[in-house]
Amino acid sequence: MEVVIENKERPEDMSQEDMARFVLDMFHRIAVHHTLWYMEVEHQMGMEKALKTMGDAWDQSRDIQLAKLAKFFGFSMIKGIPEPLLKMPKENLLRLADDVGKNWLANDGVWFQAVEFAHGMNDAKRCNDSTWARFSPFEAWSIRRLLDLPPRPGLDGLRRALKFRMYARVNIQSIIDDDDGSVIFRMNDCRVQSARKRKGLPDYPCKSVGLVEYAYFAEAIDPRITTECIGCPPDDHPDEWYCAWRFRLKEDQ
Repeated sequence: MEVVIENKERPEDMSQEDMARFVLDMFHRIAVHHTLWYMEVEHQMGMEKALKTMGDAWDQSRDIQLAKLAKFFGFSMIKGIPEPLLKMPKENLLRLADDVGKNWLANDGVWFQAVEFAHGMNDAKRCNDSTWARFSPFEAWSIRRLLDLPPRPGLDGLRRALKFRMYARVNIQSIIDDDDGSVIFRMNDCRVQSARKRKGLPDYPCKSVGLVEYAYFAEAIDPRITTECIGCPPDDHPDEWYCAWRFRLKEDQ
């Protein structure tokens, strides 16, 4: 819901509620500004250099912003992490990670619907696929950085990385080592598809975005990894999974 604040010459003239909205809007501006910086560096210099630059910028920006928030709200920082997070029981941290994952998925959904309602399903799917073409390699880069994976970690690295995706916090998935040396990933329960099933709706045809999402993620983990779609809606699939993907390593590269 859009809230319009009228007849205010400066922030000091705002009510408590309007001032709080203003502060939240400022946080949104920081997030968008961060994204626009990345997009422009990627446009000017390419994704590889943009990711490296963003890593350096994010490390500094995160520390600066958290230090100011820590001082304002009165919590300590330990090794760059807010002390309340470090003191939180691990099961609560896992619940928090799950909720962050759900928020991420909700954000993805509202963006899709905003485009769909304004411009139609075709444009929404087109924008969705293009967004995943950028988000998947970014998420792979972020996970590689988090886990300190080597440049070419192979299928072992991919197995680890798949468990740290945002989707891993909201869906049920399984990873199987096949006899031919490949790795099979199955999305056993998909939050989006399960919700549609409960409403009596058919599967959302997500194969086009899946072909981008999984192939780009795997290649960003290790460029030798190839991706094959075993099945993904609108394909028929068994009750045990909604989509399944096979990953192989091209050893000769």
